[in-house]
Amino acid sequence: MATKAASNGKGFQPDTDVHVTLEDQMKINKFAKYNANLEDLKDELQVKQNDLKNLEEAADEIELFDEEEQIPFVFGEVFISHNLTMTQQLIKDAKEKKLKEIEAIQDKCKQIQDTMGDLKAQLYLRFGTNIYLENDE
Repeated sequence: MATKAASNGKGFQPDTDVHVTLEDQMKINKFAKYNANLEDLKDELQVKQNDLKNLEEAADEIELFDEEEQIPFVFGEVFISHNLTMTQQLIKDAKEKKLKEIEAIQDKCKQIQDTMGDLKAQLYLRFGTNIYLENDE
């Protein structure tokens, strides 16, 4: 019965044309490693963007405060109170730092995506439709 299924094209037919060399496997592993790193960087980027959004909201909120009022600002695990002008400057500095961090992460993502694109092209050229290297997004 197995020969009948194989003869009508509905049974399992192994890919006899595909031979994975050690070099191919290393490229596949490297691609998987880059993909995992990219996902981690995307998560980190999302956190940094949320932090930036929080800083922007805080800057908008303290506009309503009086100049003499002491506003607590967190440094690590400690709150330190400052006047409005100093707190605005601290928030501005924190936003600039966060923007630089976001830019650095985006640059890393771009580099990884470029490298992954090269690997993907090489692997698709070698394996054609016998390999799937796309994200499910």
